[in-house]
Amino acid sequence: MNIKDALKFCFLALLILSCRNKKAQKEPTANTIKVEYYSEPHRPQFHFTPEEKWMNDPNGLVYNDGIFHLFYQYYPEDIVWGPMHWGHATSEDLIHWNHKPIALFPDEHGYIFSGSAVLDEQNTSGLGTEDNPPLVAIFTYHNSDAEKDGRNDYQTQGIAYSLDNGDTWTKYEGNPVIGNDGIKDFRDPKVFWHDKTKQWKMLLVAGDHLQIWSSSNLKEWKKTSEFGKEQGAHGGVWECPDMFELQIEGTDETKWVLLISINPGAPNGGSGTQYFIGNFDGNTFTSDQKSNRWIDWGTDNYAGVTYNNAPKDERIFIGWMSNWNYANQTPTEKWRSAMTLPRNLALQKIGDNLELISYPIENFEKVVTKGSKKEVVIEPAHKEVVPFKGLQQSDMRFTTSSRDFQLVFKNQNEEKLIMGLDSKVGEFLIDRSRSGKIDFQEDFTNIMTMPADNLPDGEVEFRIVTDRSSVEIFINKGQYSMTAQVFPNTDYDEMVITNTSDALMKLNNFGIAEVKGVW
Repeated sequence: MNIKDALKFCFLALLILSCRNKKAQKEPTANTIKVEYYSEPHRPQFHFTPEEKWMNDPNGLVYNDGIFHLFYQYYPEDIVWGPMHWGHATSEDLIHWNHKPIALFPDEHGYIFSGSAVLDEQNTSGLGTEDNPPLVAIFTYHNSDAEKDGRNDYQTQGIAYSLDNGDTWTKYEGNPVIGNDGIKDFRDPKVFWHDKTKQWKMLLVAGDHLQIWSSSNLKEWKKTSEFGKEQGAHGGVWECPDMFELQIEGTDETKWVLLISINPGAPNGGSGTQYFIGNFDGNTFTSDQKSNRWIDWGTDNYAGVTYNNAPKDERIFIGWMSNWNYANQTPTEKWRSAMTLPRNLALQKIGDNLELISYPIENFEKVVTKGSKKEVVIEPAHKEVVPFKGLQQSDMRFTTSSRDFQLVFKNQNEEKLIMGLDSKVGEFLIDRSRSGKIDFQEDFTNIMTMPADNLPDGEVEFRIVTDRSSVEIFINKGQYSMTAQVFPNTDYDEMVITNTSDALMKLNNFGIAEVKGVW
C-alpha cells in the first residue's frame, strides 16, 4: 500500500468511526429508553395508565385462559374526552400490564360507550364453536348525530365477538341488539350468566334507575324488571351498573350486591359509586337498605366494575381514578387518567352492619418491598416526624387503637397532603387544598370527609398507598376506603404524625415500604 492509499484508508476509517459515534449519540440505549418510558411528571408507576391520550371508565373486565382483560373508554386523538373507542390491555396478575391495539372503533351506529364482556362458554350465541367458544363484548352505541338532532333515542346496545381471546373483534351484523324507545340516558350494559335460570342477565341504566334484561343467546333480550326509582342517591344520572353474589364471611349465607355509579351526586362532590345489598331471584333485585352507601368516599373512584369469570370466584373490582368535576383539566400532558389498584370485594358483618369490604388484591404484594417495622409511641399533643425519600411511591401500614390523629405528607416546598381521624365527629378526612397543583379546577380543593363511626373496638389497620399522583386509603382491611388524586410539584419526602388525643398513642407494626414500578 503506498502513502496515498494509506491516507485514503485512514480517512475512511475516521469517517466511519465518526458516523458510528454520532449514531450512538442519537440512538438511546435500551436502558435509557426504559428510564424515559412512563417517566413524565405525575405518571403513576404501578397503576394502569394508557401510554398516551385520554382514558375513562374500565370496560369489559373478563378473565379467560390465564389472561385478565382490561378494556377501557379511550380517545386516541387527544387528552380530553372525545369520540369513544375501547382501548385494551392484558395481564396475567392484574399488576403488570401489556398494551394491546384498540379493540373497538366507532362505526355507523355511533361511538363505543361503556359495557362488559363475557366468555360464552356454551356458545349460546352461536358466534363461536363448542371447541372455541367466543368472548362476547356488550356495549352502548352513542349516536352523536341523533343527539345533535334533539332525539332521545341516541343510545342503543350492540355486541361484538372474539375467537382469539380478545386479540381481534368482529361486530355482530344484527346490531343493535337492543333499541331505544326514547330514553335519554340508556347505557352501560353489564352482562353475566345466571346459573339458576340458565340465562344471561343484563343490567342497564335508564336515566335515574336500573333495568334488568334476560336472554338465552346474548342476541335477543327481554326486559324483566326495574329497580331504584325510589331508592338510593339520585343527585345525578345513574351509570355503570354491576351485580354479583357474595358469601357473608364466617357464614353460609349469601347476599347480592348492586353497584351503581352516579354523576353528579357523590358525597364529596361530582362522581361516586354507591352500592346496595339485597336479594336477586333471577329476574328482580330487591333491597331493604334505607341509607345511601358508597364503595369509596374519595372523589376519585368512579365507574368501577368487577371481573367476570375470575379465578376462584374472586370478586375483583377496578375503578376509574378521576372525577368528572375536573377529569378534563388534571395537570398531565401526554396522557390523562389512571385506574385504581385492583381490589378484592367481600361482605363482612361488623357490629350491627353488613359492610362491603374493598382491599388491594394479594398480587399487589409482589411489588411491595419488605421494609422494617417498629412501634411508634407519641405523647398527647405531640408529633413524630418520619423522613422517607420514597414516600411518593409507597405503601404505609400500621395498627392502632387510637381514633384521634393526623397524618401529613410534606415536601421541601411546604406542600402538604393532610389526613386525619376525629372520634368526636366520627370522621376521616383528606385535605389536599395545599397539596401541590390545585388551581386547575375550583372543586379540587374541597375537603373530603368519610364517616368512620362503625370501627370495631381495639386495634385496626390503617393502610395508605401512594403512587406519584394518587393516594388510596384503606381502614380496617378495607371496611372504609378513600381514593384521591394529588399533584405535588416535588415528591413528598416526610411524614408527620400528630397525636390529637389526650391519651398516649401507639402505632404498632408501623412501616413504610417502597413500591416497585411495573413499567
